[in-house]
Amino acid sequence: MSEIDIIEQLTVAVEQARVDIAPTYQEYMPLAFAVANSCGEAGRSFFHRLCSLSAKYRQDEADKLYDHALLNGRGGNSLGTVFHLVQLAGVRLDKKLANLQNLQPPHTHTRARELKESGSVSLPCFPDYQWPLFLQQVIDCGDTPAQRDILLLGAVTVLGATINKLLTFTYGRKNKYPCLQTFIIALPASGKGVLTWVRRLAEPKHDSLMDSYFEKMKAYRREKAKWDVMGKEKANTPEPEQPGMKMFLIAGDNSGAGMLENLMDADGAGLICETEADTVSAAIGADYGHWSDTLRKSFDHERLAYNRRTNHEYRECKESYLSVLISGTPGQVKPLIPSAENGLFSRQVFYYMPPINEWVDQFDRSGHDYDSMFTTWGERWKRLLDALTGAVSSINLRLTQAQKDEFNVHLSRVFSRAGVVHGDHMKSAVARIAINICRITSVVALMRSLDALLMAADDVSRTAGEKTDYDLVWALMSCPGLSPSPHIARENVQDGVVSRFDLTVSNDDFHAVLALTEPLYLHSCHILSFLPAVETMQQKLPQDAFLDLLPLSFTRSQALQVGERCGISPGTLDSLLKRMVDKRQLTKTGRGEYRFN
Repeated sequence: MSEIDIIEQLTVAVEQARVDIAPTYQEYMPLAFAVANSCGEAGRSFFHRLCSLSAKYRQDEADKLYDHALLNGRGGNSLGTVFHLVQLAGVRLDKKLANLQNLQPPHTHTRARELKESGSVSLPCFPDYQWPLFLQQVIDCGDTPAQRDILLLGAVTVLGATINKLLTFTYGRKNKYPCLQTFIIALPASGKGVLTWVRRLAEPKHDSLMDSYFEKMKAYRREKAKWDVMGKEKANTPEPEQPGMKMFLIAGDNSGAGMLENLMDADGAGLICETEADTVSAAIGADYGHWSDTLRKSFDHERLAYNRRTNHEYRECKESYLSVLISGTPGQVKPLIPSAENGLFSRQVFYYMPPINEWVDQFDRSGHDYDSMFTTWGERWKRLLDALTGAVSSINLRLTQAQKDEFNVHLSRVFSRAGVVHGDHMKSAVARIAINICRITSVVALMRSLDALLMAADDVSRTAGEKTDYDLVWALMSCPGLSPSPHIARENVQDGVVSRFDLTVSNDDFHAVLALTEPLYLHSCHILSFLPAVETMQQKLPQDAFLDLLPLSFTRSQALQVGERCGISPGTLDSLLKRMVDKRQLTKTGRGEYRFN
């Protein structure tokens, strides 16, 4: 049966039921794109017949929207969308037509309509800012704004992973740590390969752990060989215990038991860093995999445990500090995150890189080997981190009350808009974006404080035999933003015996990180478009999804420009704005000026 035959039978079924399947713009626009993508110009009459059942139907507006769909359609919606709308409206289909529904591609979320179909929306890059020196030198290695953005996210993820439980903050009445799960999505050859450099920052820490493990294994084999040749004395001598393989960089191609074992051997801390997301998704989906729950639990640092049936061995770690940095193509998103209902969606920090439209000269005239350069930076960071963890037990980020208030106002507006446009899935994502913003803030604040020490990290290594924890503590007390915890006795502070520090963030750094909220939210919205909506949970939202393209504060003029791209008339727009003001979803701040509440 051809697509024209299918849309004709669907239209007849809807007309016989006398049901409006597109009562709001939420359904109206994807219906136009679904019919246009599947049937082209031949589907125009069926689109009109389907829309004419609405009291709001206007032939000229429907024609204008269908023209827009024909011009800009990119296959984001298909007849599967029409089947979904018909089903939501309660239209009963005959058996033959209902069977055809299973052959249609699933409909996608609202963001697919806005970003895939309009073709006129570009995702924002991060605002320019002078980050802490160590971070800035990493960011400056990017050639494009998008590359600079992912180098920032990648560096914060890797550095936060190496810090793990040393740096903490309280959020939601729980201790949180700077352990991010970051997912960079881009078409092939779009520049995401720069993330391989960021991995180098963690390799010295990983190599040191592995070298230590190999030395312990050598000692174990010697002791085991001696024990094996013992005679009667063996009964009174305990068998040597094989050391655990303590590592930092954990392979994504791992079994569920292997992942837990790697984490427990490393006291719950580790970093998965993979350049192909399908390495992780294939492992999770394999018979021996199923460690998606480990990723979800690690986001909130939950307890991990497993029980081996073979020898009845029970192991656990009370807190987990797993970080993740992966990249992949758009097609690799869904295998890892099957739907928005999957908890991984709301936990990830997403960034979608734009495709490269111009040829880029790859011959670097500077002659620098960036792999070696990043490795050198990683060694410098490890030297300072080793000294830091030897002298200090915890560093606690504390925001001022003014910063907390500003944080809550800003995030509440993004949260409100997410609920208006996308419903519960994006509200959950925004709630966790807030946690990740705090994580990024903690890393940025610590790196800013340690800038001077990082530049002198080579000296820390050379004079390790001369310098003591006492010397480092005095150096830390002179770092901006770091101060002894108020729980430390005054005489201990005077003697330079300080194991716990409080960390504050400057207002400039705080605002710079807070400014990442909206871009990260919009990138997450775009990734939502790659995932099929869950039909049993799909909500009909009364507001128009095009509002997601507006900033938190906007003017009527800005709304008109976005509305024109989406085929919304000025009269419809004004009615929408008025309804949202009446419902207190928007506040009118001046003549023609609005903001999300």
